[in-house]
Amino acid sequence: MNWEQLLSLKRFGDTHKRLRKEQDETRLGFEVDYDRVIFSTAFRSLQDKTQVIPLSKTDFVHTRLTHSLEVSVVGRSLGRIAGKKILEIHPYLGEVHGYRFNDFGAIVAAAALAHDIGNPPFGHSGEKAIGEYFKTGKGQQFKDVLTQKEYQDIIDFEGNANGYKLLTETRKGVEGGLRLSYATLGAFMKYPKESLPKKPTQHIADKKFGIFQQDVVSFREVAVELGLEPRGNGKDVGFCRHPLTFLVEAADDICYTIIDFEDGINLGLISEDFALEYLIKLVKDSINIKKYNDLVYMEDRLSYLRALAINTLITDAIAIFIENEEAILKGEFSVSLLEKSRFKAQIEDIIKLSVQKIYQSQEVIEKEIAGYKIISDILDVYTTALIREKEGNSSNYDRLMISTLPESYREITNSTYSILLNTCCYVASLSDSAAVHIHNKIMGKQL
Repeated sequence: MNWEQLLSLKRFGDTHKRLRKEQDETRLGFEVDYDRVIFSTAFRSLQDKTQVIPLSKTDFVHTRLTHSLEVSVVGRSLGRIAGKKILEIHPYLGEVHGYRFNDFGAIVAAAALAHDIGNPPFGHSGEKAIGEYFKTGKGQQFKDVLTQKEYQDIIDFEGNANGYKLLTETRKGVEGGLRLSYATLGAFMKYPKESLPKKPTQHIADKKFGIFQQDVVSFREVAVELGLEPRGNGKDVGFCRHPLTFLVEAADDICYTIIDFEDGINLGLISEDFALEYLIKLVKDSINIKKYNDLVYMEDRLSYLRALAINTLITDAIAIFIENEEAILKGEFSVSLLEKSRFKAQIEDIIKLSVQKIYQSQEVIEKEIAGYKIISDILDVYTTALIREKEGNSSNYDRLMISTLPESYREITNSTYSILLNTCCYVASLSDSAAVHIHNKIMGKQL
């Protein structure tokens, strides 16, 4: 892979090549990507989607929106620093093609901003709830009318694949979705493969999947334009990651490691003394003890350690990225950047404590259980109504339910797969509160 192709400014529908040196510096194409994501309806809904605690009523806790904004800020720093070093290694990118270090920052920031845009309500349990409905619930009835890969798409419903669908899906009058640059779409794609084969290797790019069957042709066009190396056996669609994806992933890893931990402290799930001790281990080489001891309030001490920890991990991630740049460009780097971190032991200690005290806390478990029921019931009502309507035997109740869907989700002339996937994506688009509201109406609890 080569950087000139990887930094493509092309967008869906373009009939001419976009050259970096011809870009308007006041309205750079990669910066337009960021704007388009932040003004999208899908991004706005993240303000009421779970990051750690479902349906939390406290101001302390991050939502998917605040998490995404923070990841984009960290991603921008990672991209800019890496970009400066890449331009030193490959000066022709700047001298001949006009690329600047800020370009790398803008790409990573936009992809990082969008990284959770396809996630369902109620956190990762929402993904599992959608999949379980089709794997072990009433949705099993559709298995025989779908191909293996189509069925795998929905029983392993994946927020990353839904994110790509949201960013690129053509609707009436809207060609190519948000029409982001191919460079940003490539950096966004953490798992550039189909749902099958499932985890064919231990490579980080095979951990999950990122392309629904209906988007295979679309993503292949992006991958070819970017020069992503094909992976797999040829009959299954899969590519090497865009190198900047490693920076997007690192930004996410840094933020959820440190900031989810901070949420746990603020919620009282993790004791202050215990937590600060863990963070101090991570920043012991850079902490100013006098400054730290002068801080009177816990939130100030926590804020200081958080900033140091994030900066420490940014510096470390960049060093790993640049050291392995050649292997990354060849598609031979097979783990996340933080997996190679010299702070790996400290990171694992923090994550282990977060799992025990936050992710497996009684409050989280109880709300995830409720989320499973809510999502399953909503899916059941809408899939039943739409499939019956397609088959011509819908009831008045089915038609009433269909009328409550946004118009773009009412289409019944497409294949059964498209209808089911579209319904899954509708449920995934709901905020936590909207899902509860719809469920209450379905259950007759709200008029």
